[in-house]
Amino acid sequence: MPALADIQTEADIKLLIDSFYDKVNQDELLAPIFNGVSHVNWATHLPTMYDFWSSLLLGTGRYRGRPFPKHLPLPIDATHFQRWLALFRATVDEHFAGPKADEAKQRALNIATVFEYRIRQYNSLSIL
Repeated sequence: MPALADIQTEADIKLLIDSFYDKVNQDELLAPIFNGVSHVNWATHLPTMYDFWSSLLLGTGRYRGRPFPKHLPLPIDATHFQRWLALFRATVDEHFAGPKADEAKQRALNIATVFEYRIRQYNSLSIL
């Protein structure tokens, strides 16, 4: 079995994101959030995610946006973030190995941790 290559190109980013969201769309916990609650337009969402991860991992600077506010109104909690992270890590590990692959998993952990914390903090302010 040949060794896996690291994330190095735009094609690698596309493979990672397409493979990851294939898993999300088949997941019993996450698919209803993406498709039933958010009604994600995949034709626009996927290119945005290519730009986001290309900016993070390849330094392209293509992503211009604020991802957190879109997540704030969603009915999600730590369980959703744990599943998202598990699917992301599994996808990286299926296709890639090396420093950039490790960086992708670390960045995903950071994103999930911060988003989950901020949503929890926002929801705990329900007395306002």
